[in-house]
Amino acid sequence: MPEQKQDPAAPLSAFPAYQWPEGKQSAVLLSVDVDANSPFLWSQGDSAPQRLGTHEIRNFGPRTGLWRLVELFARFGFKASFYVPGHVAEQHPDMLPALLDAGHEIGLHGYFHEIVSEISDEEFTGAIEASLELFVKQTGKRPTGFRSPAWEMTPHMLSEVRRLGLSYDSSLSGFDHPYEIEGVTEIPVQWAVDDAIFFKFEGGGRDRFPMQSGRMVLEDWKSEWRTLHRFGGLFTLTVHDWISGRAQRIALLEDLLQEIADEPTAWVATADEIARFHQGSANQNRFAVEARIPQPIGARRFGKNA
Repeated sequence: MPEQKQDPAAPLSAFPAYQWPEGKQSAVLLSVDVDANSPFLWSQGDSAPQRLGTHEIRNFGPRTGLWRLVELFARFGFKASFYVPGHVAEQHPDMLPALLDAGHEIGLHGYFHEIVSEISDEEFTGAIEASLELFVKQTGKRPTGFRSPAWEMTPHMLSEVRRLGLSYDSSLSGFDHPYEIEGVTEIPVQWAVDDAIFFKFEGGGRDRFPMQSGRMVLEDWKSEWRTLHRFGGLFTLTVHDWISGRAQRIALLEDLLQEIADEPTAWVATADEIARFHQGSANQNRFAVEARIPQPIGARRFGKNA
């Protein structure tokens, strides 16, 4: 791809262009958050109602949906990154080894899919350390990546990812290609290409939004992929075992993945592979930011009485 020249009137954040491996114009990360029923258990705490509906909807994931996704990726020869809460790995001890045997990456995703706003720094540290210990115990290998449940981060969380020697985080959206934040390689995500915001429907009167048409979502995802490819960005698709393992969503993904497979200048890689490329390239120093949280507005609000 020819080198882009900076337009003085353009936002500085649009330049310089990200440089992918030779012969590649963009990258694609296929990621799966294997949440199963851990978010429901976390949200209910010690007072989980004695009902089967939500558990069975979500248990479809590790029973069936996950393996349909694995088979789908195999048909295209694609490797994906699977982010698994410790609780899910604990309940399904054969899952992590099976994903590794299939050539995929496994990464940390909290222990009970705990939400950042609902835990202390100490609780986060305990959860990530316990997850790391469990992954090593079950596979004999140390995972290299972390993805925060619900994609939220704090400066403390970033420092713990760095302290534990993890290679990257995949929870933030500050660029649409890899970057550095406080010395941690960030493999960015984007809500617009996450299946949960369109298809997360559990019934029982708890859902705030109706389920979306799969065809409409597919066209939006294809448009995002085509345009990001033109811009030379990273298309990070995030799906969930219990959502996109269903038949209609498998058909949707087949269509999307076929279009990606037909583009030879798109690099389909795991998050670990993308992070390692970034860390060995000139991109690392060109896209680095601070984890800066602005001060509250407070008394600076105009017209506020003293």
